[in-house]
Amino acid sequence: MTYYDWLGVLSIVMLVMFIGIGWWAYNPKNKTRFDDAANSILDQDPVDTPNGDKH
Repeated sequence: MTYYDWLGVLSIVMLVMFIGIGWWAYNPKNKTRFDDAANSILDQDPVDTPNGDKH
């Protein structure tokens, strides 16, 4: 295969990855998890870290 053939294959792979990430990001099953992550910064409860500190 030539260099340009590999560029075509790479373009297809990147397009499939882009569509897959978009599907994963906008999948309704992930909405609650993403909402919880987005609102976690607004929580007033301190978070325990593995070393025992509270942040």
